[in-house]
Amino acid sequence: MLFDIDGTLIRGAGPHHREALVEAIRRTAHVDTTTEGVPVAGMLDRDILTTMMLRAGMSRSEIRRVLPEVVKRAQSIYVRRVPDLTRKVCPGVRGLLRCLSRRGAVIGLVTGNLSRIGWRKMEHAGLRHYFRFGAFAEMARDRAGLVRIAIRRARKERWIGRDSNITLIGDHPNDVLAAQANGIRVVAVGTGIIPLDELQSHTPDVFVPDLRELPIEMLL
Repeated sequence: MLFDIDGTLIRGAGPHHREALVEAIRRTAHVDTTTEGVPVAGMLDRDILTTMMLRAGMSRSEIRRVLPEVVKRAQSIYVRRVPDLTRKVCPGVRGLLRCLSRRGAVIGLVTGNLSRIGWRKMEHAGLRHYFRFGAFAEMARDRAGLVRIAIRRARKERWIGRDSNITLIGDHPNDVLAAQANGIRVVAVGTGIIPLDELQSHTPDVFVPDLRELPIEMLL
């Protein structure tokens, strides 16, 4: 079972993530940027950072040079400032994760967050102990690539076999497309910012308004 984070596991986590990206660019590249107008939902953090710097007038060669340090700083800034997120957990998440854990499911993350940011969100939401592993923004060029990495890791570690059922749960069309690109089942959940009819138009295998509506029997 693979889960997206923002809009799927937690929502309304506050401005700290965006602020960390802005401050990391300012400290490293000495350029003032903003996430204003950047469609951050469904994007990978590295792509968000690149878009911000392009809009601020930086060249692609300059961005390539500073991006590794920007990525490192953004994570360091965020992990020091993240608030308590226990009240930001989406409806049905805790119950579903408890059921999956009891039944021995292998549970991982596939997220556009950078790794330290993603793990710290899970820690501060009280969900970290459910997740065995994750695939994060710095590991691949796109979300479909992150799904491939997660599947490959689970098979390499012999947590799953070639015939194991694999499901991705996400709140954005990019989650649906990434799952479909890898030939795995996808559950679209309507707890993000994407209108429900738009999510359904991408024909996920299962659609639910929130995870309280997802029977465990549909997953195992």
